[in-house]
Amino acid sequence: MPVIQRNLYLNRLISKMHNGLVKIITGIRRCGKSFLLDPIFKDYLLSIGTAEDHIIDVALDKKEFAHLRDPNALYNYVVDRMSGTGDYYLFVDEIQLSYKVKRPCVDMNVIAKEDRELAFLTFYDVLSDLMDMPNLDIYVTGSNSRMLSSDIATNFRDRGTEIQMYPLSFSEYYAYSGLEKADAWAEYVVWGGMPLAVLEQDENERARYLSSLFERVYVADVVERFGVDDTYLENLLDVICSSVGSLTNATKLANTLNSVNHARTTDKTVKKYLDALEEAFIFKKVKRYDIKGKAYLDYPMKYYATDVGLRNARLGFRQIEETHLMENIIFNELNIRGYSVDIGTVRYAETSNGKKIERQHEIDFVVNMGMKKVYIQSAFSIADEDKRRQEITPLIKSGDFFKKIVVTAGSSRPRLDDNGILYVGIIPFLLDMDSLDF
Repeated sequence: MPVIQRNLYLNRLISKMHNGLVKIITGIRRCGKSFLLDPIFKDYLLSIGTAEDHIIDVALDKKEFAHLRDPNALYNYVVDRMSGTGDYYLFVDEIQLSYKVKRPCVDMNVIAKEDRELAFLTFYDVLSDLMDMPNLDIYVTGSNSRMLSSDIATNFRDRGTEIQMYPLSFSEYYAYSGLEKADAWAEYVVWGGMPLAVLEQDENERARYLSSLFERVYVADVVERFGVDDTYLENLLDVICSSVGSLTNATKLANTLNSVNHARTTDKTVKKYLDALEEAFIFKKVKRYDIKGKAYLDYPMKYYATDVGLRNARLGFRQIEETHLMENIIFNELNIRGYSVDIGTVRYAETSNGKKIERQHEIDFVVNMGMKKVYIQSAFSIADEDKRRQEITPLIKSGDFFKKIVVTAGSSRPRLDDNGILYVGIIPFLLDMDSLDF
């Protein structure tokens, strides 16, 4: 079976080796978390001279390791395997399958109701104890309806470090595909970057896989975990997928569901469902930031799909609108690179026919890079001068000197205009990890 290298995440794991924390690999299901540990990271460890018996690989979803779902058994297994000298590495895949067990000699009758969880031993406790072994480096993955991977990161708090993983970026897809850049882009916009979909050569099978993944894995997980109504969830998914990158809020979405789908739902219910979809890494919410006021705005906000191929499959590949999908892909790329991203809002006043008019324009992405910021507009085409001016007006009106980029369709090379605004095609922007420094 072909191997898709995930060097970005491998290097992130390498950079966190022996940092005294549990490395927690999170992300949407089926994006390659398990494969990142074994074989990719495992092969790296072997290549630098790590003995194979010093890599303790536990896959709790496999029958061979099912008995290690007992935290006590897992602890004893790891300690027994560490019989030699030197550094050891522990991989625990699908950690959420570990169950809690009652601590011995605990009388439940004398424990207050609110403290009864403390009477149980969990994998958090076991891994916390194992962390105290100076020659053991720990890596875990886990995400399903019982415990999505965002929960794992939360429970470890300051004892864990999170590596969030995404489906294949365009650069990863292009490197594997062997296609010309323009052809690779045309494929990626439709099919996205879920690894098994990328490996599937038959388009009909690829479409079936993505549709099944959305329905049988993601929807089923969210319904089971959060106890939500699957009909409302299905309808909400259709609405969000149809409007990725559009400003919205829970009230607006509830009104749409009630009007179009004859639902009887409220904004509170919709918000609960949106939170569930975000926790499952299916969508990501982006807040609006008032650039001049230097404050976040409560609503509306935007939602982007973690993978455009999944989004397209959900809609039966009927709404392949490259304008919106390009914006979604840019957003995902910025997150993959580890940036914090907001939507920018620029308010300003201008005079027209002697009247003062308050105007508000949007900057697609405000990218936060430590103390620096970069403003990015996604503009499929700026061939028309009015369209170009529409895109650059909020950049100019921001009134500051942060870097400003307009990303257009195609492969055009970077160029600056008289306002200091940089224009670059989507393909070179995505293929160069340093494109924010052009």
